[in-house]
Amino acid sequence: MKYEFSWGMLLGAPYLEWIIDGIVTTFHLALISWVLAFAIGVLVGVCRVTQSRVLRFIGTAYVELFRNIPLLVQLFLWLYVVPQLLPEKFSFWWNRLEYVPYWTAVIGISFYTASRVAEQIRSAVMAIPDGQFKAALSTGLRPVQMYRYVIVPYAARIMIPAITSEFLTIFKNTSLALTIGVMEITATTRKIEAWSFKGIEAYTVASLTYVATTVGVILFMNWLERRYQIPGLIQRGKEGL
Repeated sequence: MKYEFSWGMLLGAPYLEWIIDGIVTTFHLALISWVLAFAIGVLVGVCRVTQSRVLRFIGTAYVELFRNIPLLVQLFLWLYVVPQLLPEKFSFWWNRLEYVPYWTAVIGISFYTASRVAEQIRSAVMAIPDGQFKAALSTGLRPVQMYRYVIVPYAARIMIPAITSEFLTIFKNTSLALTIGVMEITATTRKIEAWSFKGIEAYTVASLTYVATTVGVILFMNWLERRYQIPGLIQRGKEGL
């Protein structure tokens, strides 16, 4: 049986509206999750390299717990298990919250990605020469100030390539949110395919969305890497070939 393409149907109602809503949901789900993941990841990553055994234990426990459980399983745990473990009044409030699947996806993706970001932070901090720590402390900075004003900004520029990869990963991981009822772009294209029986057209939309976003992020992060490169370190580009 010969397949008949119908690309124009994507521009008609209700498919075009579904596609726009799916893309918008995907983007703000990824961005909100990324902001939370980066903030939590920085804190956990710093805990992993401090002198305090307690903080190192907390950081290590967090990373090993959230990094070693598949994200899909974590989404199910956050949606179906955790609310049952909460006190009754909190569980009642959570179940009445609007868009529960969406915020469940935000929590699950953020906590999972934060464990990966924490390891990127730890590896970047470990790559900083000891002299940088001593120089910061010699100016009179306290350890907390040293990490805030010197070490973390320094490490952030080292880890830009790795952070780029993590952001792309979190963007693509939003597709797992369809399993708990979030209508992001992948779930939207599945719905279009179910209604129209035009799988090629529907899934092409999702594929192009991910490819276009990935290319855009890579170009932006390459510019950011050149803009904030650390003098004396090997940089990618023509001079490094």
